[in-house]
Amino acid sequence: MKENDVILRTVTRAVVFIILTFGVELFLSGHHNPGGGFVGGLVLSSALVLLYVVFDIETVHQGVPFDFRKIAAFGAVISLLSGTGAAVLGKPFLTQGFGYFDLPIFGLTELATVTIFEAGVALTVIGTVVTIILSISKDV
Repeated sequence: MKENDVILRTVTRAVVFIILTFGVELFLSGHHNPGGGFVGGLVLSSALVLLYVVFDIETVHQGVPFDFRKIAAFGAVISLLSGTGAAVLGKPFLTQGFGYFDLPIFGLTELATVTIFEAGVALTVIGTVVTIILSISKDV
């Protein structure tokens, strides 16, 4: 028997959008304010977990066809390589570089290499959390 949960599914679509927006904001503000890759990754993965709870796994996999174990591994490699770049240039491992650039829409903007590291952390957290939730759901 399939339940008719139209209201739950409709509200979830709006809430997931809000959660994803907040997760991206946490990720982007992380090197100057509280947040960053770990917290942003947790919030972003909570949106995916909400989708898995409200919709079934097959439906979510049609819209998000990723192997989250590979995403976790890819994030770890990105984080490792971002630190290795500084070591290749003779700096200590994970040394941050930054600069100010005049971007067409955003104006004068600071770009830092820590964002690459944080992206790797976020992908690792997202991949790990979703993989854990999916493996737990197989046991239930």
